[in-house]
Amino acid sequence: MWPQRMSRSKFPYRPTVADHRRRYARRKVVGLAVAAVIVAALVLADQLGVFGTIERAGDMETYHNKTFRVARVIDGDTLDIDLPDRHKGHPTTRIRLWGVDTPETVKENTPIQHFGPEATEFTKRSCRNKLVRLELVAGNTRDRHERLLAYVYSENGDGKKMLNAELIAGGYGYADGRFDHLRKREFRRLQRQAQQAGRGLWKDVRNSDLPYYYRGKIKSKR
Repeated sequence: MWPQRMSRSKFPYRPTVADHRRRYARRKVVGLAVAAVIVAALVLADQLGVFGTIERAGDMETYHNKTFRVARVIDGDTLDIDLPDRHKGHPTTRIRLWGVDTPETVKENTPIQHFGPEATEFTKRSCRNKLVRLELVAGNTRDRHERLLAYVYSENGDGKKMLNAELIAGGYGYADGRFDHLRKREFRRLQRQAQQAGRGLWKDVRNSDLPYYYRGKIKSKR
């Protein structure tokens, strides 16, 4: 009696080279799609302020509505006051001006940006070695770098001039819309006025000069 022939379906299937390539391509596409979703979510979270602000116990009592001398100006939107930061153990406290973003001049691995030196010089003239009063927002006293977030008022003269607003109104910086804060609407209005008048950086700013969150959204001169 002749042995029965085994059908081809009973033999185990062995993937071909083409099958492996297709499987690899599918995995690569899925991986890239997942990575893109994660990046988009992180960018959105950053723009919504998820990673932007925190509060440290005692900040309101220590700094809010208190007057200090400016020890050093770092750049247009960052300065140090002459009070030790007990949270970081530094001899001075670093202040990041709320709601304004000036072009970079000292950021690591970043070239000096359009109108950055002018913004830094304006802040130096305005407050270096002078007294300033800090206004904080409860619940949002620090940024993700542990810098103190504040509206900074000059105590020289009438004490009513806010450096944050002056920088935007003079075209030395941008109204930073990534995070919600008390003066957000006011700062956007000041930016529109400065842009329409062509003040400061708005005179000849290019789209590539703009912060990433404004590129393609604001009409530039070039």
